Amino acid sequence: MKYIRVSIELIWRFWFYLHAALVIIVCYPVYFVLLQRKQWFPKVFGLYKICARLMLFNAGIITSTIRKYKPRKNKAYVICPNHCSYLDIVTTYIAIPEYFHFMGKAELKNIPLFGHFFKEMNIPVDRGSIVSSHKAYQRAAEDLDKGVSVAIFPEGTIPETAPKLKAFKNGAFRLAIEKQVPILPVLFPDNYKIMPDGILKRMRAGRPGKTRLIVLPPVETKGLTREDLETLKSKVHHLMQTELERF
Repeated sequence: MKYIRVSIELIWRFWFYLHAALVIIVCYPVYFVLLQRKQWFPKVFGLYKICARLMLFNAGIITSTIRKYKPRKNKAYVICPNHCSYLDIVTTYIAIPEYFHFMGKAELKNIPLFGHFFKEMNIPVDRGSIVSSHKAYQRAAEDLDKGVSVAIFPEGTIPETAPKLKAFKNGAFRLAIEKQVPILPVLFPDNYKIMPDGILKRMRAGRPGKTRLIVLPPVETKGLTREDLETLKSKVHHLMQTELERF
């Protein structure tokens, strides 16, 4: 019975990927044109938000956004979502209404069609390369200087223990302290159930359903120095894990 359920879930997962690809293919000519000029990037952002909603809706995934804080327009944040599913990038675009750039693994550049959007507008980073990591960090710092928020998964990857958080990496917090911008925690308590990682290990491939997107109040960094990095990191980790357990 378990294998029949997983087989049905795999069909649903294929359906999701197929419809997501079709949405991107249909919109790709517009993406291609708008990506030619940086001043048009906010329009690309708006289009991708529409595509994100279509991808989820077509697969029977309903989002419910709970904003305990609404990000201010023209104010930069380091956005820190928990990472528990391949849905997390898509749902971050729905949860955050204001324009931002994503910092993500360089492998995303290799995804057909989506990769072009990602590498032109966002910040790919090869964590195995010191040079690539430094360039990505500098690019993120420049974005924050321009008032553009940057989204970084502080865990770096999807943990096997999801939704329980793994230890946070330093990058997002060092960046926030250096630029004196707030950390904006974002939680996805349901994404790991809708589209889990590790299909064979969990014996679950995913399903349609409702997923909650929770935006918490920002954690300020004004006045903090690099000596406060571990304290800030622990504070945000505790806050996010506590709220995940509540939801």
